[in-house]
Amino acid sequence: MHSRDVRPPPIAAPPDPLPALLQQAIDQAFNAVMITDAGETDHRIVYANPALCRMTGYALHELLGRDPRMLQGPQTSAQVIAELRSCLADGRFFKGSTFNYRKDGSPYLLEWNISAVRDASGRITHFVSVQHDLSALATAQDAAAVFARALDAAEDGVLICNPQGIIEFANRGYEKITGFSPVEILGHKPSIAQSGQHSPDFYATMWKRLQQGLPFRSVFINRRKDGTEVHCEESITPLHNLQGELTHYVSILRDITARVMADQAFREQLQYDSLTGALTRSSGSLHLESAVAQARARGAALSLALLDIDHFKQVNDSFGHPTGDKVLAKVASTIASCLRSDDKIIRWGGEEFLLVMPGCDASSAVATLERCRRSVQQACDGLLPLSVTLSAGVGQVAPEQVLSDAIERIDQALYRAKQAGRNQIQTAEP
Repeated sequence: MHSRDVRPPPIAAPPDPLPALLQQAIDQAFNAVMITDAGETDHRIVYANPALCRMTGYALHELLGRDPRMLQGPQTSAQVIAELRSCLADGRFFKGSTFNYRKDGSPYLLEWNISAVRDASGRITHFVSVQHDLSALATAQDAAAVFARALDAAEDGVLICNPQGIIEFANRGYEKITGFSPVEILGHKPSIAQSGQHSPDFYATMWKRLQQGLPFRSVFINRRKDGTEVHCEESITPLHNLQGELTHYVSILRDITARVMADQAFREQLQYDSLTGALTRSSGSLHLESAVAQARARGAALSLALLDIDHFKQVNDSFGHPTGDKVLAKVASTIASCLRSDDKIIRWGGEEFLLVMPGCDASSAVATLERCRRSVQQACDGLLPLSVTLSAGVGQVAPEQVLSDAIERIDQALYRAKQAGRNQIQTAEP
């Protein structure tokens, strides 16, 4: 028997795994994918991955065989769609963005690109579209834009600095407060507006708190672009990212210059007598105590004097209190014009003034009082039918003397000047 040559059957080649892998990749892709045919007039959907179904709200069977125009609506840009059709007709790549609509009618911002698919002969058979829903990003960008506009429109000044203290953002409120525009200040440090009114310790304390991650709040005296000072109530807060790393410093400042000036004016009203311009007795007493302490610390002389307008009751009784007030004001301003810059005049009583003359010995103090006495008599000449004169007592505060005792001795000297005929100066006994 003739034997046959028995050969094993050929082993079939394994199927190409690429199509299955591509199908899995597209089905599981994060971006939405749609494939349409290349019909003459319409383009029918032949494939949509799960991501596209989730994005549009349509089930797969509701999309297959339909024209993608089903997803367009009132906010879909006609210009973008016209460009899309032009690209498809020419077989060119398309990329664009506009609004489409979900099954429930809600719009979403879509970014997509479309590529032509050609067969072996180069004929276009399909179009593949990769799409991405930008609604969340657009919402975040809109919110950020609104936030930026809100910061820019705020009346308070806002500065944002990087960790090196370089300004990266300044709003219009900051320009309104300081006069520095964002263009002028970006890339600089906030020290561009420093006035020099704060000590190095002030800034050391500020940086110590900020480096500890704590906010710093204080009143800053800054300098405007025109050189004038501006008082700002300011808070500086360090910002950290999710990893706890410092990313920025945010400073919010409010112009309180008007309030500070009003407070200072009010304090001055309390500090100075409104009629004469002299220190009030309460504020003058504080100044007097300070002058005594400084004189003792330096071992310097300190002279005090009490001056009284002679026969002032007669002025009020004969010519009325308004005229008496004019005399008081004139006397006070005349005395002040005779004093040195360091000397102070205090309205000690109704028509009585206390002079504080630091660094002034007995003879110089008497000379000053003589000048005051003569000047007052000349300045008030013609103000009244009678002559306006002063009596005064003057003395020095001894190093170990109680202040009240020194004033008592000087008051006794004033009394002697009155008893001796007025319009004269008496020196207090040691």
